[in-house]
Amino acid sequence: MKQAVLAFRIAAFLSLLFAAAHTFGFLSLRGPTPASAAVRTAMDNVHFTVGNPNRSFTFGGFYVGLGLSVTCSLILLGWLSWVAGALSKTEPLIASRLGWPMTLFFVGNAVLAVRYFGPAQVASSALIALCLAWASWAASQELTP
Repeated sequence: MKQAVLAFRIAAFLSLLFAAAHTFGFLSLRGPTPASAAVRTAMDNVHFTVGNPNRSFTFGGFYVGLGLSVTCSLILLGWLSWVAGALSKTEPLIASRLGWPMTLFFVGNAVLAVRYFGPAQVASSALIALCLAWASWAASQELTP
């Protein structure tokens, strides 16, 4: 198996694993102190309207919605990584051009994780970024005779 295919497939698997862990983690996260429980309760109970006065929202709902949209993004990127791996067999230029922006996405995720999350998120994003960079580089090497 060519290096690019292998690296893209590893990145796809890791992205899907990250999506599953992220979803489980943020949906089951409960703060360990009464103060953190009070914040979560307030996020779920304080209602406000945005744009449509007939519909109310909560910060708790935004938290869940944004978290699930991150899950959707990770699943999409996993699928795109798999597709890029298949493309690298016949269209290495296209695979490489798909891989580099995905690499930058995960580098950005790693930087944000350093600031806002923990070492597991940093490591996951950095590892996927490294796999995608390896895959993109390997696919680009198929272009040169």
